[in-house]
Amino acid sequence: MREYKINETIILGIDHGYGNIKTRHTVTRTDVKKQDGKPVFSKNYIEYEGTYYIVGEGHKSFIPDKQEDMDYYILTLAAIAKELKIRDVTAAKVHLAVGLPLKWVQSQRQSFEKYLIRERYLRFKYSDVEYSVEITGCTVMPQCYSAVAENLRDFTGMNMVVDIGNGTMNVMYLNDGRAMESKAWTEKLGVYQCIQKIRNYIMDKTGDKIPDEVIDSFLKKGTTEIAEPYAGIMIRAAEEYVEEIFRKLREYEYNDKLMKLHIIGGGARIVKAIGKYNKERTTFDTDICSTAKGYEYFCYMKLRGDSRNNT
Repeated sequence: MREYKINETIILGIDHGYGNIKTRHTVTRTDVKKQDGKPVFSKNYIEYEGTYYIVGEGHKSFIPDKQEDMDYYILTLAAIAKELKIRDVTAAKVHLAVGLPLKWVQSQRQSFEKYLIRERYLRFKYSDVEYSVEITGCTVMPQCYSAVAENLRDFTGMNMVVDIGNGTMNVMYLNDGRAMESKAWTEKLGVYQCIQKIRNYIMDKTGDKIPDEVIDSFLKKGTTEIAEPYAGIMIRAAEEYVEEIFRKLREYEYNDKLMKLHIIGGGARIVKAIGKYNKERTTFDTDICSTAKGYEYFCYMKLRGDSRNNT
């Protein structure tokens, strides 16, 4: 199992997505339900400061400010516990490696870091197992770039990297592996917008509400087994969403003859399945844990560099 450490401190990457919380090895739906007592059926719960929280059973409504409530903090505890469980440890020092959309990093970095390290010494339970964690620090990095940071040498020539998450789409140019500061954007054009479009189209045309599980399955596979007219309506809505993505990319001067296109994140699968693109000059990374893995590498290299400079 790959693991980055600095002085016996685990560097733990967490991608706080609007749809899912991802770590190197785990994916949890972004949902928290507060309970007065211990859950009867669910084992996916956090017990923190005398309160129980069930995690991962639904989807949280989209909010642009992740610090608006306690949900992302509780989900962070769950993410830490899940990764420690894989390592078969219940006590550890942890440095959080996290990120924010490209154009929100500068304005929200300090407040997001403060939100996540509100307590240095933590004691909580996950699935009835007690964890003791010391948060030694937190590094907040830019999404999109972090996901490809470990493989920058592969990005020769001009490249456009597109990270399609649940809430946002991040776009950036790489010239021979070097990020171009003036050519990076964040758009509210994530998969959530596709989900809403599908829901609205089906409601408008049939008067029915489609289950979230059916939409989730379709977006993961690019195909569906539900009957007509629902299948056709859903596919048309998704096609329009993907067309909207490429219109936006062209606004940012995307030209498949001048640059290669790399699409990553949770939206990569649906674009790959139903999009119209130059297959010879377009690549997809459909591993939704890639960003969390990239955070760990990026953070490790930064901390190692800082350590050398201080000696």
